Amino acid sequence: MSKPGRSGQYLPQSDVPDRPLAELVPRGELRQELPLPELGELQVVRHFTRLSQLNYSVDTCLYPLGSCTMKYNPRVNEWAASHPGIAGLHPLQPDTTAQGALRLLKELEGLLAEVAGMDAATLQPVAGAQGELTGLLLIRAYHRARGDSARRKILVPDSAHGTNPASAARSGFDILPVPSNDRGRVDLDALKARLGPEIAGVMMTNPNTLGVFEDQIQEISAAVHEAGGLMYCDGANMNAILAQCRPGDMGFDVMHYNVHKTFSTPHGGGGPGAGPVAVRTALEPFLPYPRLVERDSVFSWDIDRPQSIGRLHAFHGNFGILVRAWAYLRRLGPEGLKGVSDGAVLNANYLRHRLAALFEVPYGPYCMHEFVASGSRVKETTGVRTLDIAKRLLDHGFYAPTIYFPLIVPEAIMVEPTETETLETMAAFADALEAILREDPEVLTTAPHTTPVGRLDETRAARQPVLNFRQQAGGA
Repeated sequence: MSKPGRSGQYLPQSDVPDRPLAELVPRGELRQELPLPELGELQVVRHFTRLSQLNYSVDTCLYPLGSCTMKYNPRVNEWAASHPGIAGLHPLQPDTTAQGALRLLKELEGLLAEVAGMDAATLQPVAGAQGELTGLLLIRAYHRARGDSARRKILVPDSAHGTNPASAARSGFDILPVPSNDRGRVDLDALKARLGPEIAGVMMTNPNTLGVFEDQIQEISAAVHEAGGLMYCDGANMNAILAQCRPGDMGFDVMHYNVHKTFSTPHGGGGPGAGPVAVRTALEPFLPYPRLVERDSVFSWDIDRPQSIGRLHAFHGNFGILVRAWAYLRRLGPEGLKGVSDGAVLNANYLRHRLAALFEVPYGPYCMHEFVASGSRVKETTGVRTLDIAKRLLDHGFYAPTIYFPLIVPEAIMVEPTETETLETMAAFADALEAILREDPEVLTTAPHTTPVGRLDETRAARQPVLNFRQQAGGA
């Protein structure tokens, strides 16, 4: 679309004589002309409008991503975060000029601890993965403070999120997997057999990644504590149990939140995010500093924390994310949060019932906020893989669900509709899957057909990415 001399400027001819840039800029500091397209304003507006219409977003349709909880973000949260007194704060302001913001953060800490059934919380981690890292460093610091440096291993269920063993390894622990039983829960006998003086703790998600509730969680917690270990809760699935039950009451000692999953803050986009961590009293001395304290109704940061694991980042550059989580919690209250979990579980069970007629669903008969189906039967009878079904869904106007995870379910299809979707939307999603399975397998194995880009060689795309239009045009 670029043409030499085309411009979006509509200014009158200058009545000031031109001077060569070389006279104004020191020698060697004049940059060369950038190879940018030359376009008019209307062309630019139409170009980016067209691109926006190609985008798929939660504002336009369903994201049935199991384990990722892509719920709608209420606009009132955005309104709160954009308030001038919030959006205009500077990280180097004196505490005395930001008392309202500090009060909000302190209140959010208390709300998060209460919802988790814990005694204290920190807002320092800027992502769920960093929240995991923080929790594991707290476990390590706790054992070291007790002179128990032999505890170098973490138990992780085989259905865990991939970040769990990665975070444990990054924290210096060795990983011991724990198998699932035929009910999709942690095999209690196998877990007990692995407990010993070298076990620092257990990382679990409840409900777990298969979408079922770990109904032996209190017995697991008791066994781990008796063996001297600690219980870590990956809070990724908290939206299934909000205001219904609390990890602290289950026996967990530390947990992190994914606020984008649980409290409707923006998901992804490069950050900054948030991964607050809540703990029981025994772990509170080890929380990262600085800690927010209130003395004589004045809030300030306390760095006198001799047992702390240290600072995680310099400033609360993710303050807007935390404001959104605070607004979500304050707007809903206890009854509203209970409605969130009620809706998430009800919606997931509706879709589970619809899809059980199409695919094998190995664990049930009910699920929590998500479920995992298997496309193995379809693959055996038609040769169509889970990947093919996912690609074809794009042609039907739906984002594909999570596939091939968790690894213990072959040809896995992991679905989570969230509580924000309507019955009509979920029914249309199930109808699309029913229609796909009636189509010619050749249509599926070559899908998608209507998207701007067809099926890619994903391995080559990862190893030889095309990163700009010149590279694409030149075939490099």
